[in-house]
Amino acid sequence: MNMSTDLALPMLGMMVLTLLVWVCMFVQRVGYARSNKLDIEQFKTPADVQVLVPAEVSGASNNFKNLFELPVIFYGLCLYLMVAGQVDSFYTNCAWAFLLLRCLHSLIHCSYNRVAHRFGVYILSALVLWVMVVRAFLAAL
Repeated sequence: MNMSTDLALPMLGMMVLTLLVWVCMFVQRVGYARSNKLDIEQFKTPADVQVLVPAEVSGASNNFKNLFELPVIFYGLCLYLMVAGQVDSFYTNCAWAFLLLRCLHSLIHCSYNRVAHRFGVYILSALVLWVMVVRAFLAAL
């Protein structure tokens, strides 16, 4: 890879993580619905799902939604940096750190879901992203 595409793999990694969380969510929901003999028609709205599916089965669903919050900024920033030709080893290392922290966040969220652990990892990933954003902004001035 060359410097201008070094952010492509972490971006694709985030997409694969989103796919894996989606599969986990699907398996959890379908398994829960089948084992509790729920009709799929009962899942018409997010509110219906929240009432029908207990919290211990909703971790992957909540994490899936979370993967469309800060990671959206990550995707946009990475694309901007590649188009602007500003990719360097600092951004590349930060992108890999963001991906690894988000993987850990998803693992916690989709498994034992201890909020203190999940929040700590979330804050670290957010700080990595905001450092990237601020650095890119200052470079653009």
